[in-house]
Amino acid sequence: MLVSAKTDIGMKRSTNQDSYSYGQFENGTITWAVVCDGMGGMAAGNIASITAVEVIAGALEQNLSPKSSPSFVKNLLKTSIESANAKIFSMAEENEDMRGMGTTVVAVVVIKGVAYFAHAGDSRAYYYSNNQLSQVTTDHSVVQTLLESGQLTQDEAKNHPNKNIITRALGVSSYIDVDFETLDVSEGDTVLLCTDGLTNCIDDELIKLASTDNDFSSLAERLVELANQNGGNDNITVVAVKI
Repeated sequence: MLVSAKTDIGMKRSTNQDSYSYGQFENGTITWAVVCDGMGGMAAGNIASITAVEVIAGALEQNLSPKSSPSFVKNLLKTSIESANAKIFSMAEENEDMRGMGTTVVAVVVIKGVAYFAHAGDSRAYYYSNNQLSQVTTDHSVVQTLLESGQLTQDEAKNHPNKNIITRALGVSSYIDVDFETLDVSEGDTVLLCTDGLTNCIDDELIKLASTDNDFSSLAERLVELANQNGGNDNITVVAVKI
């Protein structure tokens, strides 16, 4: 498997509160990735996202192996995210400057032809196969709730004033509810993780268009460039894994 990754401050922010990491085992036959988008005043959002990535990455690095079963992988994602949540929540409780900090998370483990996803918040996972792009995750956000209840159309949701309000994040409570998805993947497919700095600036078809280029190594860079060309209103992070 190949990985293409990039994070960028964007055109409007003074700091980058996104964080990411990825790793591979067994000559790339096992690949994992995690992307987080921090929130909170001053540098607290950055601390939350870095902490989450460090905790989750550490757990995946230490425990994944070719012998990992489907139930083990899912439980490992769950417990690592819960550990990250507990650590961020504790840090915020103990330090007044960090009160209110939190972070989204989207993570994937690809092993034995299966991609295991876990997420909380509005950072997303996409799946590109046979020239078709599909969104794997469902945003945990106020706007998504309004969409599902029929109170908003897709067009109205794009520019809704509460677009950035999320309903789940690591660090804001002692408990975190994590969603899981599993997909069978084949050689040539691409899994893509990103923060909303990408999806708020370019639509799915642009992501799909960028994904069709043969130069996979520059995929993340091309997507970030497209987002910046369309305003770059937030930090932008992309991690793509090609099976």
